[in-house]
Amino acid sequence: MKIDIIGDIHGCFTEFKNLTMQMGYSWDSGIPVHPHGRILGFVGDLTDRGPESLHVIEVVYELVIKNKVALYAPGNHCNKLYRYFSGNKVQISHGLETTVAEYQTLGNREQKKVRKQFMELYEQSPLYQLIDEGRLIIAHAGIRNDLIGQYGNKVKTFVLYGDINGAKHPDGSPVRRDWAQAYKGKAWIVYGHTPVPEARCVNHTYNIDTGCVFGGKLTALRYPEMALQSVPSSLPYIAEKFRTSFD
Repeated sequence: MKIDIIGDIHGCFTEFKNLTMQMGYSWDSGIPVHPHGRILGFVGDLTDRGPESLHVIEVVYELVIKNKVALYAPGNHCNKLYRYFSGNKVQISHGLETTVAEYQTLGNREQKKVRKQFMELYEQSPLYQLIDEGRLIIAHAGIRNDLIGQYGNKVKTFVLYGDINGAKHPDGSPVRRDWAQAYKGKAWIVYGHTPVPEARCVNHTYNIDTGCVFGGKLTALRYPEMALQSVPSSLPYIAEKFRTSFD
């Protein structure tokens, strides 16, 4: 399988389109299609903070659910939006407010459509994607080797939020242990969640969240070539949002 895995989009639709076109995908049909049969993969966090979250939802739904030419693993922002659309009480903050604001500008019919699309996308996608007979894994915040093949609540917490223990930094953000440093597996694990200035390769893992929504860039990892491709963000650069070291 030849797959191009894209880091956290966070509503940056223009950069998403530019990156896929740079990789040879055509948008003539309204969705990105590769002439040589390559497919797209998404590490989650499609929405929130960026300017066009609903447009991203629409295209990824068409790719994954309607045309079955892409794979998606949900992120923590996806989980929160799903709970919002399900009617659960969630804090409309940390980026969700931008998606909700977009949603509230729509008419009733359009709201029902986007809600149905996203909930179907979320419900029909696994916690993480096992690809190429287990040689490749897409998991939003990564996954420890001993958790691969499991799907319980412990795994759900890890793949959505990373290796956390409840501790917080002074600014209130969660302390995330650097699980990739201890990873000894043979499968490639491609993830995002924690913005880094440059894609980070450690022990057969790749963090490809290069902070597009914080003014970095949107990055894709092309498999099996293991080649990186990226486009610059159109948004202002916010240096403090990027992690350059890990706990």
